[in-house]
Amino acid sequence: MSAANGVRRAFVNARLVDPASGLDAPGALLTEGGVILDLGPQLFQDGLPDDAEIIDCGGAVLAPGLVDMRVQVGEPGQEHKETIHSAGLAAAAGGVTSMVALPNTEPVVDDVSGLEFVARRAREEKLAKVFSYAALTRRLEGKEITEIGLLDEYGALGFTDGVKAVGDPGVMRRALAYAGAFDQLIIQHPAEPTLTGSGVMNSGELATRLGLSGLHPLTEVMMIERDLRLVEMTKGRYHVAHVSCAASLEVIRAAKAKGLAVTCDTAPHYFMLNETTVGDYRTFAKVSPPLRSEEDRAAIVEGLADGTIDAIASDHCPQDQDSKRLPFAAAEFGIVGLETLLPLSLSLVHGGKLELPRLLALLTQGPADLLKLGAGRLARGLPADLVLIDLESPWQIDTLAFRSKSKNSPFDGFPVQGRVLRTVVDGRTIYQAGPKTG
Repeated sequence: MSAANGVRRAFVNARLVDPASGLDAPGALLTEGGVILDLGPQLFQDGLPDDAEIIDCGGAVLAPGLVDMRVQVGEPGQEHKETIHSAGLAAAAGGVTSMVALPNTEPVVDDVSGLEFVARRAREEKLAKVFSYAALTRRLEGKEITEIGLLDEYGALGFTDGVKAVGDPGVMRRALAYAGAFDQLIIQHPAEPTLTGSGVMNSGELATRLGLSGLHPLTEVMMIERDLRLVEMTKGRYHVAHVSCAASLEVIRAAKAKGLAVTCDTAPHYFMLNETTVGDYRTFAKVSPPLRSEEDRAAIVEGLADGTIDAIASDHCPQDQDSKRLPFAAAEFGIVGLETLLPLSLSLVHGGKLELPRLLALLTQGPADLLKLGAGRLARGLPADLVLIDLESPWQIDTLAFRSKSKNSPFDGFPVQGRVLRTVVDGRTIYQAGPKTG
């Protein structure tokens, strides 16, 4: 073992699950300071170390901390909805050790000072790690691309206009070509802006009955199909955020088969819910892209299982009551998701749709590899970013207990199975569950 300064902690009696290495076995893990010193089924076979704090995992799953690649932190500019502090607490409670912030703040993160602000605030809070995307276009106006080379140098993990699509094909072509020179990822919100209009929910019989403007899946598919032509032309790296419908998966699947550098993610609400959740104008179910049909929901589950979808993100979008307690058409889009990302995703395991290592790969290694983060895996010398999970514990989601400042979730009262027991960042325990209360 290498020597390093710092407190030693031995996690024993654990089920070690590391999708990156294929490890899934009973064992132990030793940290020293902020790094993983050793791990494996054979560790401590000759006895426990007398110079380490012993943490008995009680047979629970010890896995890499979750990497959430799509989070709105609200700061700067929307601190009444969320801050880096409250988002960090929510992330920790959800088992997220690294999150990537969208740039659609006020001011927009479209220059070096914006990146430095997020990095400084994250260092001050010392909760979950916060990384940042940079805006793809200045002020998110979709016209002039940002200084991709400079922002890459200062740590931008990718480039996106957040919850806005880049509608101008010329701008997207230049962005893909320029970002390709730095091997940077372009993340697109899939919604053709000239077709979305005033749409607020999935188009179809339900939208007609409710008298609401619909957003057809075609608005999503057309955006992706256009961009894939540009990817083929430029050889850029392209990622589709929060895929929501079967038709989108078909074109992404075909593009991957052709060898294009295309990836995608989805969020739990797209594989847990369908458009009927809107029900009686329930604004907490208003998201962009909208909740789709049951056939689309089932297709998303299939896309997670067959490898078409590369990651699951929370798509955390905090909105205060004033933004949601409005007529459906006027309410803001978005759902908070940091604290429900893992338990909702575990439903895929308990429902027999995914094996646990595959699910954890979508939540850890998958997004980390896309963003070239040295996270999302258990290995000697890597940061000790860990989550301890009780897979079986049943409970009900209670939005009033959320650490997030905002409570806009359609999952309030939803029964789930599996909870985070402990979250560790750089060797420090930043969240530990209390005793069960029922």
